[in-house]
Amino acid sequence: MATFDQLTEWAGPGRVTRASPDVVAAWRIPGRARAQLIEVGIPVAPCLIERVVMQSETEPALFASRGPLYRLTEQSDPDDQDERSSFGVEPETGAVYFVTPNGEAWFANSGVGAWLDVLDRYGSRITSSELLGGPDGPEEYLPEEDEERAFGELNRLAAELERTDPTAFEGYEGYLWPGLLDRWLY
Repeated sequence: MATFDQLTEWAGPGRVTRASPDVVAAWRIPGRARAQLIEVGIPVAPCLIERVVMQSETEPALFASRGPLYRLTEQSDPDDQDERSSFGVEPETGAVYFVTPNGEAWFANSGVGAWLDVLDRYGSRITSSELLGGPDGPEEYLPEEDEERAFGELNRLAAELERTDPTAFEGYEGYLWPGLLDRWLY
């Protein structure tokens, strides 16, 4: 189980935001998920989470193809600052979805705890890897001699994330992690 200190170790001081108990108290998500948002927090993660912006409304305010979700984060499209994607948590189930700027919901993780564990593994690997880009995220173009090593690192990361939350890898279409990691490979 990821901790605030583990997330801060790779994300950096001041880059992990804990939820205010008052903000999430009325959210209709499992109690354990609320506790994790309060105790562990959400990290800023390279190329994935630019800002933690937990909604203050008691009803889900992030509209997605799956239905309304509670907003957790926000990320601007580097090519179009008006386009925003977000992570949100589903009422009742507590499943976490990545919502594209057009509102399409991609399954991320089976719950907030699994999401935070996957973010911890993802963030610590990406920020410590010379090949995957360090603190700024994965490199877009690698010299040919490094491509195979990067491919190996991404495959190891994918296997580690799948062991952490197998349900996040039960498909490809509409699933965040397989598509995200695959995009870096090609």
